[in-house]
Amino acid sequence: MTVKQIRAFLAVAQSLSFALACERLHLSQSALSLTIKALEEGLGGRLFSRTTRNVSLTAEGEALLPLARRLIADWDNAEDELRQRFTLQRGRVTLAAMPSFAGNLLPPILKTFRGRYPQVNVTVNDVINEQVLEMVRDRQVELGVAFEPGPGSSLHFTPLYLDRFVAVVPADCALARHTQVDWVTLLEHPFITLQRPSTVRVMLEEHLQARGMKLPVEFESHQLATVGRMVASGLGVSAVPALCAGQMRELGGHCLTLSEPVVERAIGVLTKPGQELSAAAQALFDSLLAAHSLAADVLL
Repeated sequence: MTVKQIRAFLAVAQSLSFALACERLHLSQSALSLTIKALEEGLGGRLFSRTTRNVSLTAEGEALLPLARRLIADWDNAEDELRQRFTLQRGRVTLAAMPSFAGNLLPPILKTFRGRYPQVNVTVNDVINEQVLEMVRDRQVELGVAFEPGPGSSLHFTPLYLDRFVAVVPADCALARHTQVDWVTLLEHPFITLQRPSTVRVMLEEHLQARGMKLPVEFESHQLATVGRMVASGLGVSAVPALCAGQMRELGGHCLTLSEPVVERAIGVLTKPGQELSAAAQALFDSLLAAHSLAADVLL
């Protein structure tokens, strides 16, 4: 059975008139008759008893009627839902983002997105950088926001901006009186950082090792918020992406420009090649790209 055949059957069954059904469906008498005939042949028997004066349903036609009504209602509902999804009147999109982005730049982007598409629901998975890549790769989410993956990655990366690492020191530390500090001076103090396999930890170690320096790690944690509180309490200093500067200040730390060497890495949107984005995901992707220019104003 085709949707066209079921609609033709319903039109005749409800009006018990081929003439009225033709008007309703905007079909000729011959076209409607052929459609009903094809349906009956496909099912294996007659659905209507026809005389020169009237039309009535056979027992099989009576049995088909409620089923046909339900089928068409389901079809129309599905058609309407998909149309609403394509026009962003409804929908859902899942995003994975590293916590530093999810907790700082993402909320204002989502507020703008929600203003444009109030019926589109967004699920945010704030997970560490490595898990963002894994979730996009395994198609658990359509979009990811993370650091640029290394060479050989199977994911497509669309850069948003460069994030530069900044120093975080206690507010009452002598370093807090300055606006800038170099790595040699910073590393004279106890260092607090994220635990491996954090990308932030690996990036810092790789950049410093290339210049003959080593992180004197005395405290480590899985969460940047914990790192920030440790610094604020005077346990030591740290270095975090500038994306987290606002969060560090809220926790009581003081942020300084960090130089010699400058440690920076691109942050962008990750997608899986060959996977076409849903209309909702494409709209969020466009919103992320449109908002990347705000990053410079927010970071420091």
